[in-house]
Amino acid sequence: MTTPAPDTPAPIRVFLLDDHEVVRRGVRDLLDGEPDIEVVGEAADRREALARAPALRPRVAVLDVRLGSGDAGGDHEGIEVCRELRARMPELACLMLTSFDDDEALFDAIMAGAAGYVLKQIKGSDLVSAVRTVAAGASLLDPGATARVMARVRGEEDPVPPELARLSPREREILELVGEGLTNRQIAHRLYLAEKTVKNRISVILAKLGVGRRIQAAVLAERIRDRDPEN
Repeated sequence: MTTPAPDTPAPIRVFLLDDHEVVRRGVRDLLDGEPDIEVVGEAADRREALARAPALRPRVAVLDVRLGSGDAGGDHEGIEVCRELRARMPELACLMLTSFDDDEALFDAIMAGAAGYVLKQIKGSDLVSAVRTVAAGASLLDPGATARVMARVRGEEDPVPPELARLSPREREILELVGEGLTNRQIAHRLYLAEKTVKNRISVILAKLGVGRRIQAAVLAERIRDRDPEN
């Protein structure tokens, strides 16, 4: 047996949730065929996923959005699994996999903390790339789909979340720029701040809002803009 070099990165640990065995097996075979990815476990339903995944400590969970009936009007139980797993493992990156292009599910997935959302029609090589992308800490959300979610937020009548009241004026200013899609470097340049300062401020903002991802903060920033006529 060959001993790997000391500086060889550990493989990306992946957990799978899909109620269709054939789909699950296909995704497992695809991912296990990559030298830098290891499928460490799988489940067919919510109960199994919540029981098995935390003990296996995956870096990425590939979760089917709909479990059970699987029709276009079905539930979003996989998104609830995402929410619950991330509550136990904040470092976990959830990649939602679905057969349906559903804005409602996309919105719910973003707010549940999902790092990515892809259709099952995706090519195998692109799914592998998606796993690597979210494992590296990046988000994988199509810009067009994200724009549709933002449009939905603009049309909602829900009140501004009370968490926004916890932000200082400077933090709200930074949040609004996050909502515009600016990077930390661009925000730093706009506000004449150090990039590290912006990064630290955004971490505080996410904590105050009770969210774990930048895209979730951007969704809330839309609500600020819609309700502040001066912006």
